[in-house]
Amino acid sequence: MAHAFEPFFTTKSLGQGTGLGLSQVFGFVKQTGGHVDLYSKPGQGTTAKICLPRYISMETPQHMPARPASIPLGNDEMVLLVEDDDDVRSFVTSAVARLGYRVFEASDAPAALTILDKHPEIVLLFTDVGLPGVNGRQLGDEARQRVPDLKVLYTTGYARNAIVHHGRLDPGVDLLVKPFTIEQLGLKLQEVLERV
Repeated sequence: MAHAFEPFFTTKSLGQGTGLGLSQVFGFVKQTGGHVDLYSKPGQGTTAKICLPRYISMETPQHMPARPASIPLGNDEMVLLVEDDDDVRSFVTSAVARLGYRVFEASDAPAALTILDKHPEIVLLFTDVGLPGVNGRQLGDEARQRVPDLKVLYTTGYARNAIVHHGRLDPGVDLLVKPFTIEQLGLKLQEVLERV
């Protein structure tokens, strides 16, 4: 119980979980000004109680925020997406394709490296940090050994500071925190690909 909200603490064996689930919940709740309580009894189970502040506004919004005039589009560049969650992978694959890129997809590092070996013309690896087995950082390192000019963009559901401070990624790496909009995705892909 004392470690339940610590990033990367898990009672699961290697490759079976990242320990980010409860820490993500805790971070979100704290950002909103709420709190989380855990109650657990051996043989009876565990209950999480999440308390969020209530917001009451007497004002009516005058207008919706302006959307960007245009989302940057790719020019059929090849992107390798690695995500172990089937639903997330399907959604992001569709989004990246709609942004004008050719997308290859994999659910783990071994499958991604097999695709990369077959298609060394892939220009960008877009990978989740918390993959089972070989994590996203290790995958990025190995992929760059095989394709030295490969650009790497990481994604995670946890805050940048937690990922960097717990040694999962180095400071200054390209990271897109989930959840993200298609506009944010398009801008980040363009930014990473245009960097020399």
